[in-house]
Amino acid sequence: MIPARYAASRFPAKLMQDLHGKPVILRTYEAAVNTGLFDNVYVVTDSELIFNTIHNAGGKAIMSIKEHECGSDRIAEAVTDMQVDIIVNVQGDEPFTDKASLQSVLKVFEKDAEEEIDLASLMVKITDWDEISNPNTVKVIVDNRNFALYFSRSPIPYPRDKAVRTDYYKHKGIYAFRKRALMDFQRLPMLPLEATEKIEAIRYLEYGKKIKMVETTVTGIEIDTPEDLEKAQQAWK
Repeated sequence: MIPARYAASRFPAKLMQDLHGKPVILRTYEAAVNTGLFDNVYVVTDSELIFNTIHNAGGKAIMSIKEHECGSDRIAEAVTDMQVDIIVNVQGDEPFTDKASLQSVLKVFEKDAEEEIDLASLMVKITDWDEISNPNTVKVIVDNRNFALYFSRSPIPYPRDKAVRTDYYKHKGIYAFRKRALMDFQRLPMLPLEATEKIEAIRYLEYGKKIKMVETTVTGIEIDTPEDLEKAQQAWK
């Protein structure tokens, strides 16, 4: 499921920007399909323009019925009546989505016989302080089993003692959910931490859900700004 909202505060209509001859959202859809990992791939959107773009290219798209604050809510509405076990959320602004990263997230559930894990997601190590301190970059800290402790737009952990070596991880916006966790998310109200940070993953933590983080070395390019789009144009092959 690829949630795709036309409006975007930092970069309006970013999903319809041209990336080497095709809109960003279509590039992302094709990347997800081309992994060969999924029974079905859908774009879930509030925009007739995005819906028609995917449909006219021979892809699958679903129009949202309600207004939604975040991608998880949009996806939950779309899968309510679907007989599925695991749903993967790929962000619409990630045209460099790769097969290896998605496989690593899905493997988490193969080893989870006790069904302890509610959802899994990706993180990538970052070392540049400008990126670590950038509020557009969501950071994550984990416990000794790589379960998420917290997500923040602030640098976490804060380096009060600079003599202590610590690693910083960026949260990549790819999730794999058990359906029940996604449906719970939809019915549970937003709490203050999520409202403050504007990070939907925090809602899962606030209600006691277990998020398994998987480290990847694939950084890709998430298109949040016009500058990101320029980087994507240069990196596209």
